[in-house]
Amino acid sequence: MIVLLFLLLLTSSVHAETPAKYEVYALSYGTFPDFPVAELVQGADKDRKLNLQMMVWLLKGSNGRNILVDSGCYHDALVTGNGIQNFIKPSETVAKVGLSAEQITDVIISHMHWDHADGMDLFPNAKIWIQKAEYEYYTGAAWQEDGKHGGIEPSDVMTLVRLNLAGKVNLVDGDREIIDGIHVYTGGRHTYASQYVSVPTASGVVVIASDNMYLYENLQKHAPIAQTFDAESNLRAQDRMKQIASRPDLIVPGHDPAVFTKFPKPGNGVAKIE
Repeated sequence: MIVLLFLLLLTSSVHAETPAKYEVYALSYGTFPDFPVAELVQGADKDRKLNLQMMVWLLKGSNGRNILVDSGCYHDALVTGNGIQNFIKPSETVAKVGLSAEQITDVIISHMHWDHADGMDLFPNAKIWIQKAEYEYYTGAAWQEDGKHGGIEPSDVMTLVRLNLAGKVNLVDGDREIIDGIHVYTGGRHTYASQYVSVPTASGVVVIASDNMYLYENLQKHAPIAQTFDAESNLRAQDRMKQIASRPDLIVPGHDPAVFTKFPKPGNGVAKIE
């Protein structure tokens, strides 16, 4: 009886300590037509253009967590003002994988640009995760005379502050595990303190680069993104992503339409990364 009890306790302990695994989905919420590649990849031909893919990423956990990386945008001035086509509200994209906006438990904001942060208030039950330095810079020094705030919407900053006052924001201080198995890393310097995310899946570790790597081309050519506070830091971040991810093709760029051809299933604006 004692031996049986010990085995049951051991089995229970092992089960409790089994790390979470996640399914990772890229979800399209629109396209930005005829975008200059030279604004994505340093040194690219200035005449090249592509239809920029707008997307968020869902991490669906075996632990019951439904985590979004980035929240897209939804305010009309941003959607129509930037000519986004085939638009679907980010809170509605999750229905394609059987979820509602209310079921999203967490939103990791990689950086404060409008096309990644504008929708953070669409998910009423979610905790927001953002780098502390990113929060502090864009709620303060960015708006001083020598500050930089290109691509940052003042209304999104105010939304973030309101969510923080409501106790819904977690400020992350550098590289660390923030949720069971989910790690964030800084260094890409797309914005003041942008972050990228690693997630364990059945196919290995996936890295959601977001705009710390716009296109697969950045990685293939070892070319920094065209919009960064620090090009050398961006290249070091890309090198680190290759060390973290189980395979190079499991590094998911922020705006490459090829994500949906490399991972064509299940389709209909959804790509399962595996």
